[in-house]
Amino acid sequence: MQIKQGGVSAGDLNLKKYFLAKNLKKDLPAGLVVFLVALPLCLGIALASGAPLFSGILSGIIGGIVIGTLSGSQLSVAGPAAGLTVIVLNSIASLGSFDAFLLALVLAGALQIVFGLVKAGTIANYFPSSVIEGMLAAIGIILIMKQFPHAVGFDSDFEGDEGFSQTDSNNTFSGILRALAKINYGAVIIAAVSLLLMIYWPKFKKLAIVPAPLMVVVAGVVLATVFSGTGLALLDKQYVQIPLVNSTGEFFGLFKSPNFSGIGNKAVWITAATIAIVASLETLLSLEAVDKIDPIKRISPTNRELVAQGAGNLVSGMLGGLPMTAVIVRSSANVNAGARTKMSAIFHGILLLVCLLAIPSLLNKIPLSCLAAILLTVGYKLARIGLFKHMWHKGLDQFVPFVITIVAVVFTDLLIGVGIGMLVGVFYILRTNLRNPYFYTISPNGEKNTIRIKLAEEVSFLNKAAIQITLTSLPKGSDVVIDGSNSRYIDPDVLEIINNYKHNAYTKGIIVQLQDIKERYEIPPLKDLVYKP
Repeated sequence: MQIKQGGVSAGDLNLKKYFLAKNLKKDLPAGLVVFLVALPLCLGIALASGAPLFSGILSGIIGGIVIGTLSGSQLSVAGPAAGLTVIVLNSIASLGSFDAFLLALVLAGALQIVFGLVKAGTIANYFPSSVIEGMLAAIGIILIMKQFPHAVGFDSDFEGDEGFSQTDSNNTFSGILRALAKINYGAVIIAAVSLLLMIYWPKFKKLAIVPAPLMVVVAGVVLATVFSGTGLALLDKQYVQIPLVNSTGEFFGLFKSPNFSGIGNKAVWITAATIAIVASLETLLSLEAVDKIDPIKRISPTNRELVAQGAGNLVSGMLGGLPMTAVIVRSSANVNAGARTKMSAIFHGILLLVCLLAIPSLLNKIPLSCLAAILLTVGYKLARIGLFKHMWHKGLDQFVPFVITIVAVVFTDLLIGVGIGMLVGVFYILRTNLRNPYFYTISPNGEKNTIRIKLAEEVSFLNKAAIQITLTSLPKGSDVVIDGSNSRYIDPDVLEIINNYKHNAYTKGIIVQLQDIKERYEIPPLKDLVYKP
């Protein structure tokens, strides 16, 4: 179990809670919502990755059932990630075949398990809060901009694309302009009705027993059927397109196996390492973001999550799927739908499997425009105006990294954008640390002034410059007391500066007294800081 101050661990083992009626009545409808959100995303990401469409659905099933079961996160939902599409597309081309890529995916899963076992997930503790908030808001803005073309019936860009630059040499903004020039009014009507249902249906408590997204899908199918044969009719590409399976043999024929003969191929290992690192980083970022929007403020065990993701990717590679991560879009939809435990993620995986086998032709009647409306509402909730006001009131040291992260993620991609935001966030953290190593008082002592410098509880290497500047600027002929009584740790470099100053201060007529400052400070081992009942 992972313990962090200020939250309840989400990794506690308590199987009974998953089957409590009060949780199931929240989790099952939420699982349905996530299923509706995940369905077009799985297909779109598979298409963009140059992989079989079945691989996308298979990855969603594994992400829900396998990773959902093994994960310690209660609200995170795993599945094929848009951030990996370029890597997958290029890897399949460079390795020469899809089965060679599957071998790299199996190895990537094994590497992720190793990452979890060596506790590499602890790096998630160092993501600044302002950057995570900015990432969430950016994903919301991207969802709104990327789903708008689907809502008006322009579906040239694949579902789930999050990058600013598109494969057709356009970008997010030009895609919106192109969509406005090629509006399908049938899709617009369906999207408008769907948005109204998403907004107003939950306000009627007696009707809200039926989830609004389910009503959106029903309304979308009915309207699309009514519009058929008229000037408002939708095109085939404006519907969900699930591969049809007509027999058991045909179903099992869709599975692919990795080609283990390429185990000695250096390019396979490079691909595996790339997928493992990128997928792990995206997962940790998503996990941190989901914990932030969890109404109960549970804290997910990051190392266990890496093991779960690794196991999922290993299984996905063995069966012919795609690389998976914890995905913010699905997870946000899960939270907004009121999920309480990871049963919602597992249920969404079961729904994907059952519907693939039982009712694929019915699912293919769902218009993409009504699903776009569901994602538009998710995007609005992530990028709500209130969040910007909240971050502004926190001060510029929080607001600036927040805004820069948003801009960077929107105009690049998730990892690059967060990396830029992290640099800005770290700058403000360093700036604060530089200004906060001590405080001092000046008291008269006859003709001299006694300057008492009281060091902070922790004086790190980052405080070195500020302390050195302060000491060298003290007036000649002063009495100086450097008080370390509150300090639990003082960096060796800072100790060196203090001791050197004491030895040389007499040249300025300054008498220095060190109070409660040790010759050396030891950092306690990490295991001693973990609570043991």
